[in-house]
Amino acid sequence: MANVEKFEIQTTARNQMIDITKYVEMAVKKSGVKNGICVIHIPHTTAGVTINENADLDVCDDIIFHLNTLIPNLKTFKHFERNSDSHLKSSIIGCSQTVIIENGELLLGRWQGIYFCEFDGERHRKFFVKIIEG
Repeated sequence: MANVEKFEIQTTARNQMIDITKYVEMAVKKSGVKNGICVIHIPHTTAGVTINENADLDVCDDIIFHLNTLIPNLKTFKHFERNSDSHLKSSIIGCSQTVIIENGELLLGRWQGIYFCEFDGERHRKFFVKIIEG
């Protein structure tokens, strides 16, 4: 049995991380799957998804700060939209994550959350959650 849920969010700025854990948990509950896997997929080339600390939001700020340090928005990039840095950050972070479902719950660590990473500014975005029983 496999179910897929589509979620839409509005991002508010370039280079931000939004906790989407509650959306993913809702999809798991709605599916009724007790044991399996959950795949979170971001269908955008300038956004990504990661699993990281959710107890101290300074970690998200630090991640964004250092990604910006490693990959600044250089005027020498050739891409006509001037957002090559966003594409590079998306490629590094990745567009999907997989989480185990056990007893109807995401098997996340105590301090882990699932984050939608926006690298290209204020946008209307979507992400998909696919639940696979097994």
